[in-house]
Amino acid sequence: MSRQYETVIGLEVHVELATKTKIFCSCSTAFGGAPNSHTCPVCTGMPGSLPVLNKQVVEYAAAVGLATNCTITQNCKFDRKNYFYPDNPQNYQISQLYYPICRNGWVEIDTPAGPKKIGIHEIHMEEDAGKLIHDEWEDVSLVDFNRSGVPLIEIVSEPDMRSADEVIAYLDKLRLIIQYLGASDCKLQEGSMRADVNLSVREAGSEKLGTRTEMKNLNSFKAIAHAIDGERERQIELIEMGRPVIQETRRWDDNKEASFAMRSKEDAQDYRYFPEPDLVPVIISDEWLAEIKARQPELRTEKLIRYKKDFDIPDYDAQILTSAKRMADLFEAAAAVCGKPKKVSNWLMGETMRLMKEHEMEADDLDFSPENLAKLIELVDAGTINNSVAKEVFEKIFLENVDPDAYVEEHGLKTVNDEGALRSTVEQVIADNPQSVADYRGGKQKALGFLVGQTMKAMKGKADPGMVNRILKELL
Repeated sequence: MSRQYETVIGLEVHVELATKTKIFCSCSTAFGGAPNSHTCPVCTGMPGSLPVLNKQVVEYAAAVGLATNCTITQNCKFDRKNYFYPDNPQNYQISQLYYPICRNGWVEIDTPAGPKKIGIHEIHMEEDAGKLIHDEWEDVSLVDFNRSGVPLIEIVSEPDMRSADEVIAYLDKLRLIIQYLGASDCKLQEGSMRADVNLSVREAGSEKLGTRTEMKNLNSFKAIAHAIDGERERQIELIEMGRPVIQETRRWDDNKEASFAMRSKEDAQDYRYFPEPDLVPVIISDEWLAEIKARQPELRTEKLIRYKKDFDIPDYDAQILTSAKRMADLFEAAAAVCGKPKKVSNWLMGETMRLMKEHEMEADDLDFSPENLAKLIELVDAGTINNSVAKEVFEKIFLENVDPDAYVEEHGLKTVNDEGALRSTVEQVIADNPQSVADYRGGKQKALGFLVGQTMKAMKGKADPGMVNRILKELL
């Protein structure tokens, strides 16, 4: 009988914070920029330069800690982690080991077996390193220090996850919390959220943990899921062959769908941590903590409950509307202007999602104003334009954020409610289509639809379909 195995997974998630400047200097943190253009003596590790802590980093870190049920360490400090990597300018990294800013938290994820709590061991603040660019043509490695000194928080989970699905659910939960807080945009493709996966396998039912490996270089949910499945298989194969799993850091190669050993795993003593001598301890007073707490926004879980209660919208709609902060903000602002939440929800769930798919956009890329969507809804409700014209106008709002009132006026798109004008068009259509008239009188209901279509076409889509229907039936 073959043995059953259980996978044990813990994550180290690095998140680049959305501050305008770096953690210990005033250089810009903007993504992109010519290599080494966002640098100064501090973030390039020049001798004699001194770090000065960015207050906003502490506030973001504490806000993430509060939102993930952590205890905030009100008297915390920085430590120096010594290691020599070519992309690390000082040959040490300023991080936190002994007194991290947040400890002992958790987030809840949904699993097929019901809700599950994933423990958060700690969250600490640190600086990012630079970036190596390997030029295979010239056979050299170049270093770009723009990223060096960008503020990070590292969120270290407990080894509470058992599958790729649980890992993705946990990452998704963290990403949404952090985006709602405005602490980071969490774009995996730009590296502003990166996950290292610590994974081991053990026989099902065993309490003893297996030997773990750490996988780096994971920049999409797809890569993370593949890497977990691949590493699980690799470790089970070694165990079945009676060979040891070596504790090491491995690099995942998404193209080859395989991981490769990078280096044997270091322990804390290898880094020779000691208190950072150039920075004073960080004291978070009760008043300051209360201030950060008071600024905490409503998170997705609370929004879901409120949307169903206050706006009476279905569960599915609420899930989609809150799945990105930008979408939720658009929904709430437009509903506040026109007072018609269900209709706003329909436009966002329908046409907005369709156009986002067509233009391969994310919710964060939406830049039309909620006021213009609200105005469009009012135009339809007042019968000023019909539904098909509204869709055409909305596409313009979506792409160019046009003012619908002005656009409808300028392009003469108002619905024709003048019965006299409509009547004469309908009479003309009846005269031009004797066959369809005969079919309708002979009992073919479909023929009426054709005649309505011809009338709408003659009116350039600007007639009220209900009125067209009524006049047609009356004249026939």
